[in-house]
Amino acid sequence: MGISARQIAFQALISVEIDRSYSNIVLNNLLTDFDVDIIDKNFVSALFYGVLEKKLLLDYNLSQFSDRPVNKLDSALLVILRMGLYQIFFMDSVPDRAAVNECVNLCKANKLNSASGFVNAVLRSASRAGKLSLPNPKKGKNKYLSIKYSCPEPIVRLWRTSYGDELTVGMLSVLDGRPPISARVNTLRTTPDKLIALLDEDGAEAELSEPPEGRLLLRDTGAVEELEAYRRGLFHIQDAASQLCCGSLAPQPGQTVIDACGAPGGKTFTMAELMQNKGRIVCCDMYENRLGMVRSGAERLGIDIIGTVRADASRCEDFPAADRILCDVPCSGLGIIRRKPELRYKTDTGADTLPETQYAILCNCSQYLRSGGLLVYSTCTLNPAENGDNIRRFLREHEDFEAAELSLPQGIKRGIDEPSNELTLFPQINGTDGFFISMVRRK
Repeated sequence: MGISARQIAFQALISVEIDRSYSNIVLNNLLTDFDVDIIDKNFVSALFYGVLEKKLLLDYNLSQFSDRPVNKLDSALLVILRMGLYQIFFMDSVPDRAAVNECVNLCKANKLNSASGFVNAVLRSASRAGKLSLPNPKKGKNKYLSIKYSCPEPIVRLWRTSYGDELTVGMLSVLDGRPPISARVNTLRTTPDKLIALLDEDGAEAELSEPPEGRLLLRDTGAVEELEAYRRGLFHIQDAASQLCCGSLAPQPGQTVIDACGAPGGKTFTMAELMQNKGRIVCCDMYENRLGMVRSGAERLGIDIIGTVRADASRCEDFPAADRILCDVPCSGLGIIRRKPELRYKTDTGADTLPETQYAILCNCSQYLRSGGLLVYSTCTLNPAENGDNIRRFLREHEDFEAAELSLPQGIKRGIDEPSNELTLFPQINGTDGFFISMVRRK
């Protein structure tokens, strides 16, 4: 007898809950290991990501239906209860009775027999209630928004303070659901039209979605790595925000470029394509296994101007003099929560300590920029302390640098008032990841 779809979702959720595994990796591995069909795969994905995305809302309501404190429940039992609530309230295709019975079966299949009666009672009580409840917004707006959108209060508070209520609610409202798959056409080997036709032959849907130039949106791809066009190195996966970041730096053929925190290589590859594979790119990372991904990706794409350096970019002394430098620094990741929903529940995002590390990388790398050269500092987070505050501090403390105005592609809109050398990308405004791009020039 094969493993059930709900058991796969349960195992994936347990791995994220207990082992702090990355959601996309653990789910892909399990779906591959058990070779499930497309219908079950869609069900597993919907249930798995749905429970992760709604965790705070589900736990808040569990406390209404259960006579036991939620924080005292065994992790496996709590995961099963969340799965039950999610199916009852968010999966119209699943009858309430089936949701309850299947969760009872999950208890029995995972050595939780003694808890099956409790699970049955809690989920039947939820089914009878017929709706989920929310805190009273008049008693605390941060808590209300936190529970409604399942985003911890510290993040809600940060965003409301930094960007105001309208932008915050907009960001919270797009956290759920799978983001679009965005690809960068390898212009060294093909054109957008030719790639679209080839992907169509492979059963994948693709459409040109600019800006930036050479960007495709993909649908119904299945495993991207299995596509013929991918194996031939005709594209790589990269969100529009990252592509815009590379376009802002605008590296030219023949130049020397440093990608200070470059692995696993998406931005490095895009810059090499913009350079027509002419010149030199030095890609730096602290971990050899990640640099291996850069080298294998470059080989697949037919790029031969990339060299790798294993080093800490905040201290590296082996960089060459460069015409362009990209400092896409490690960050709290608050701009990519919809891609990795588990990030929102991390007890320590590093948002308080990361700015100093980021600043050290920026300062060290800037030493290697030639006069007249451009440096882009970027993050995939939405937190002013990691973004604009860092780049403005840098300009105050480095008189030999000046702000360099960003040229925004047509269709890209600003969401906040900010200097012309800075751009904060909000998902609900531009359809990209949450992202920050800034640029300076050495005088």
